[in-house]
Amino acid sequence: MDVYEAIRTRKSVRAYLDKEVPGDVLSRILEGARLAPSAKNLQEWRFVVVRDPRTREKLARAARNQAFVAQAPVVLACCAETDGHVMTCGQACYPIDVAIAIDHITLCAVAEGLGTCWIGAFFEDQVKEILGIPPHIRVVELLPLGYPKDPSPVPKRRLPLERIVRWERWE
Repeated sequence: MDVYEAIRTRKSVRAYLDKEVPGDVLSRILEGARLAPSAKNLQEWRFVVVRDPRTREKLARAARNQAFVAQAPVVLACCAETDGHVMTCGQACYPIDVAIAIDHITLCAVAEGLGTCWIGAFFEDQVKEILGIPPHIRVVELLPLGYPKDPSPVPKRRLPLERIVRWERWE
């Protein structure tokens, strides 16, 4: 599968098969995150890989009781170990850099026949407590990962290019 196909077929998966993700597949997907670009090559991303069903249940509760989080055989806590670096443009590096790494994960997952769903609806303090994450680490997203119950593509409703792209200048 090429990257364009992965982009076209990626969808938010909220129902997973009860099927383990093999270690070699998980390693390839995490390697995709490791190779992501980052500001000043700081590589602030860190990942906690959660496979234990009881821990996934606790994470689902911390994620505003979204039961499908626990249904996925793997949940990634996508974190940042950051020094708070801010780019010249005024944006903090770590949320952007972690998001880039997560996007690499989501596309690698599709190429491996897996699905994911970005979860920002969670209580960071609870996730930190559940996973023993130190106070100075930020939890940016949770990412359930597994084989989708329904692998069929979903049509994407997106704005046309003419609405989102400006050429040379805004006006």
